[in-house]
Amino acid sequence: MQPILADLVAHLELERLEENLFRGPSRDIGTAQVFGGQVLGQALKAAQFTVDQRNVHSLHAYFLRRGDFDAPIVYEVDRSRDGNSFSARRVVAIQHGHPIFTLSASFQSLEEGLEFQPPLPDVPPPEQLSSVREYETRNLGRLPEKVHRLLKLSEPFDLRPVELGTQHQAEDVAACRQFWLRTVDRLPDDPGLHQSILAYVSDYGLLTTTLQPHRVHFTDMNLQMASIDHAMWFHRPFRVDEWLLCEYEAISTSNARGLARGAIFQRDGRLVATTIQEGLVRIRAGQQQ
Repeated sequence: MQPILADLVAHLELERLEENLFRGPSRDIGTAQVFGGQVLGQALKAAQFTVDQRNVHSLHAYFLRRGDFDAPIVYEVDRSRDGNSFSARRVVAIQHGHPIFTLSASFQSLEEGLEFQPPLPDVPPPEQLSSVREYETRNLGRLPEKVHRLLKLSEPFDLRPVELGTQHQAEDVAACRQFWLRTVDRLPDDPGLHQSILAYVSDYGLLTTTLQPHRVHFTDMNLQMASIDHAMWFHRPFRVDEWLLCEYEAISTSNARGLARGAIFQRDGRLVATTIQEGLVRIRAGQQQ
C-alpha cells in the first residue's frame, strides 16, 4: 500500500481506552481546524467497533465546536439498541472536556428486498479524464495559497473531475459537479474500512458546491464556511479502491447556510451511497476579497 494511503488508514484507527471508549489522533492537514471528514470517519469507526456482523446503513452527524488538530479526540459510544435486524449507536466526540461532534448511526444485516435507483449519469469514463493531481502540478503557481494547503486532503485519492479545473475558478455557475474517485492503492477487504474512508472523503468539496451558482470561490477572504451537519445513507456494498462516480448538487443557500446533496455510484451503475451536508456559508462584511 502506498505510504500516503497507509497514513490515512492509520489516521482512522482508534485506540481502545475502555469499554465503549476510544481515542483517535488529530493532524494538521491544511484546514483551519480538524478536518470534518476525520471526525466523521473516526466516529463511525468507533461505532463499528461495538457492532458485530452488521454494516452501517445510515448516519447523522452534527459538528458542535471547532476541533483542535494539536490534541487527540476521545470517542464515547452509547450502545442504544441491538435488535434482531438493526443496531443503533450514538457517538460523542470529546476534546478538552467538551463535546465537539455527535453521531447517530444505524447498522443492519444484509437482506434481499425490492430494488430501485436512479440511472448512472452519462459522463466520460475516468480513463478519458485528467486527474486533479495533474492539473494542480501544472498550475500550482497560479493557485491560491489556501488551495496549496488543502492539497493534502486529496493525496490518498485519485480524483478525476468531469470538468477539470472548475473547482478553482470563480466563474462557475453550474449547481452541480461530477468527479470519479478511488484510493491511490488497494485496500484490505474490510467493508467497515471502505465505509469509513468514503465518509472521510465525502466531506471534501460537498459544501463548496453551494458556492458555484453565486460565482464565489471558497478561497475568498470574506467568506466563512463550516460544516453544521452531515448525513449519509449506504445503500449497497462497495469498494472505495475501485472507481466511484460522485455527483454533487447544490440544493439551497439561504440564511447564511448552504445545503448540498451527493449521489455516489459504482462504475457498473449501482448507487452505493447518498449524502447530504448543510454548513455555514457566511459573507463577512468589511473585508477585502
